[in-house]
Order: sequence, then structure tokens, then C-alpha cells
Amino acid sequence: MRQLISSDSPWEDFVGYSRAVRVGNVVEVAGTTAQDGSSITGGDVYSQTKRILEKIKDALAEAGATMEQVVRTRIYITDIRRWEDVGRAHGEVFQTIRPASTMVEVSALIDPRLQVEIEATAIIS
Repeated sequence: MRQLISSDSPWEDFVGYSRAVRVGNVVEVAGTTAQDGSSITGGDVYSQTKRILEKIKDALAEAGATMEQVVRTRIYITDIRRWEDVGRAHGEVFQTIRPASTMVEVSALIDPRLQVEIEATAIIS
């Protein structure tokens, strides 16, 4: 079984991707940013991270998963000096779940207003 979860982003068809994909009991959530339509939610990296985690939670729910089932996150940040703000937002959601996680600095994201992008993997037990 392969379930595709869409966010109705105009780029999904153009680029050929899905917000999330569930195959069996594994859910992979694609790189998620704070972009909502043509606007960006949150002017700072902490607010953007909080919005991203909400969007990931929604995608997981559509796939039949929860944040508690997340086993891995990958965080891409454009200014690693802001890692504590991203880490604080991530920790507020995952403090007791404690997935494996990686945070790396990247030179840019698709829109210069975007400061962070997060991917997630969940395993439904």
C-alpha cells in the first residue's frame, strides 16, 4: 500500500513530490517550511519552526500517525547561530519522544524569507 498525502502546494505537481508518503507502517514527511500559500508564517526562526512542526503533525495525522511515532527528524537551518531557537521549538514538541535528529546549516532555502526546513520519519506500531 502506498498512500500519498498532499498539501495542495502548487509545486507538488511541478516538482513531482508529496507532502508525505506512507508505505506500510512507515511515513516519510518531505522537507517542510513555514510557507503557507504565498505567505510565510513567522518572521523569526523559532516561530517558523513551531509552524513547521504543526504542519508535520497534520501530515502525519492524515497518514494515520502521530508525533509520538516520529523516530527521525532532519533540520536544515540557514544560520546555524540560531540553532538554540530551533532546538527549543523542536524540544518543546519532542522532549519526551526524543527522535534521532540531525541539524545542519544550508546556504539557502527556496525563498530567502525561509530560515528552517524539517523532514520527519514516523513508524506506526
